[in-house]
Amino acid sequence: MKQGAQDSAGTTGGGIPRFPPAGGAVRVPRQPQAADVRRERDTPAADVRRERDTPAADVRRERDTPVADGARGEHTHCERPVPPPRPVVRRSSVRGQIVDALRTALVGGELRPGEVYSAPALGERFGVSATPVREAMQQLALEGAVEVVPNRGFRVVERDARELAELAEVRALIEVPVLLRLACTVPVERWAELRPLAEATVRAASSGCRATYAETDRAFHRAMLSLAGNEQLVQTAEDLHRRAQWPLVGGSGRPARAGLVADAAQHTALLDALIARETDAVQLLVREHFAAAC
Repeated sequence: MKQGAQDSAGTTGGGIPRFPPAGGAVRVPRQPQAADVRRERDTPAADVRRERDTPAADVRRERDTPVADGARGEHTHCERPVPPPRPVVRRSSVRGQIVDALRTALVGGELRPGEVYSAPALGERFGVSATPVREAMQQLALEGAVEVVPNRGFRVVERDARELAELAEVRALIEVPVLLRLACTVPVERWAELRPLAEATVRAASSGCRATYAETDRAFHRAMLSLAGNEQLVQTAEDLHRRAQWPLVGGSGRPARAGLVADAAQHTALLDALIARETDAVQLLVREHFAAAC
């Protein structure tokens, strides 16, 4: 009995410590498992000591605590904190606005064929620096509207009636077969939805503003071709259409307002034929529309 009391106050046969550690919790050592041996063998010594000396409650709490968003699971070992990403300044919107403004100036005749324009001068005109203007002019150079003049700026390309006729021929080869196919497959109500776009071309033509008409004209053709569900077709046709709207050398061609009114009238007539399912009339009107553009 006396010996049992001594064992309970000192050590037992199992080797339990005589006095509990600070905090009152008695830790019973367990036999190391194979997984523990491998983990301790592959873990840096500093990490092994830290984990061994950490109370079990803290280990469980650290193990069960969700990792915060953006935190990494591995040890950082005094790595510097990664700063948050800086906001990216996008120039594409400014460049895109300048591209649109330059296209409008081209169609409206404000930028004349054969003339050279510098990026700083155009930038002052638009109230921006020369850099976005230069980027916009590079885009127009890729489209064939202007050409680079070293140390001077950009020259507006001089085009003649032959190039305009070639563009109209290519457009007809692409758009005519598509529109004839759509005339037999697209429901009538879908064609009727395009009525406001056709009417917009009529109003723009009546105003005599070539730039405004060019925009509504492309919108109407784009809407018709979009019914085919082929985005590559739409983009290619619109690029050709835009190039066909650039002014010719000396402003030759049909009188501005009369030509625009005639084109707009063909839009409404074509839409009427599509809604009425008159395929023969559709074919005739489509071909006449592109022939008139030559």
